[in-house]
Amino acid sequence: MAAVFLAAGVLVKPIGVSTPFVVVVGILGDLLQPELEVVDDQGVATAGGYLGKYAGAVVNPLNDGLLFVLAMVVGGWIARLIQGTTPTEPPPFHRARFGERQGPRLALAFLGGIAVLFGARLAGGCTSGHMMSGMMRTALSGYLFTAAAFAAVLPTAIWLYGKGANE
Repeated sequence: MAAVFLAAGVLVKPIGVSTPFVVVVGILGDLLQPELEVVDDQGVATAGGYLGKYAGAVVNPLNDGLLFVLAMVVGGWIARLIQGTTPTEPPPFHRARFGERQGPRLALAFLGGIAVLFGARLAGGCTSGHMMSGMMRTALSGYLFTAAAFAAVLPTAIWLYGKGANE
């Protein structure tokens, strides 16, 4: 895994997954509201368009990490098939804290995803970009972000799931 990650970072660019979500929004925006001027009539990104520097990625979405995100989704699906689990089965630690109902688990996952994506875009990148790629490139910001993320994640997990979450 580390070799693949290193090769991707060296051969392509730092790994990150929040920008492709902006690109998908740009593609949908261009299809549904062409007056946003993401791309002009010739399919060229407009400099003054709504997405700014991401407009070029709307023209060539596979060049800016979209394929990486799609591969993650497919990989997760394959892993689920191999493990033989279904998305309706809550993990034991979640079942102990929230019961058998699927609604609270899905709502919690959705709201957590929204919060993480909002924070990622606010910070100008995502956890994989700041944490993994930043640390791999020995950037001080990557190490600081990682320390801050764990300082927030660990107490939150203990508060949310209790001290027996790892059982």
